[in-house]
Amino acid sequence: MNLPIRFDRHAARRMKWRKITEEEVLNTLDNPDKVEESIKGRINVYKAIEQRYIKVTYKKLLNEIFIISVVDKA
Repeated sequence: MNLPIRFDRHAARRMKWRKITEEEVLNTLDNPDKVEESIKGRINVYKAIEQRYIKVTYKKLLNEIFIISVVDKA
């Protein structure tokens, strides 16, 4: 993605608690295994990385990608 990325405090907290790196989130955004539309114009992307299945919820705004939530589904 060519737009700048901004993390919501909720997403950053979840990443820290679940030990999910920014690199893993960016990898999920750039090369998702699955993409689905969500509520309020949000998009969920999923990626299997090693033993984890990461879900990133984001919204594409005019001048940035806003990461709303990050979850380890494993």
